[in-house]
Amino acid sequence: MKICIVVSDYYKEISDNLLKGSIKELKKNGYKKIMIKKVSGAFEIPITISQNIKKFHAFIALGCIIKGQTDHYYFISQAVTNGLMDLSIKFKKPVGFGVLTCKNLKQAKFRASLSKKNKGREVALGVISILKNK
Repeated sequence: MKICIVVSDYYKEISDNLLKGSIKELKKNGYKKIMIKKVSGAFEIPITISQNIKKFHAFIALGCIIKGQTDHYYFISQAVTNGLMDLSIKFKKPVGFGVLTCKNLKQAKFRASLSKKNKGREVALGVISILKNK
């Protein structure tokens, strides 16, 4: 099985930890064919998956959106969430949602921590569970 991880590098420290957590869990469960595609921001994740949808069995979307002073956070979060869900349903392929939507950088660092709650790891486990039930 080929799995593609699309990761936004906007918050590089956060994304790197999410990516490490996902890769470690995938490899631990025997998934060796992993392609990593990096994009600049979370908004670019759905289109990148769409462009590669026929090349892979599953996808993991990783990134971080942190609330700022404007409503931009809400628009980007909703667009990315809807885009990923639509792709998963339309093409009947697992798309793990590992895009953190946080109130601040401290919260994001906690959710991406390799020694604590790593959402990248959790998302990989979710995708693995779907692939095993196919």
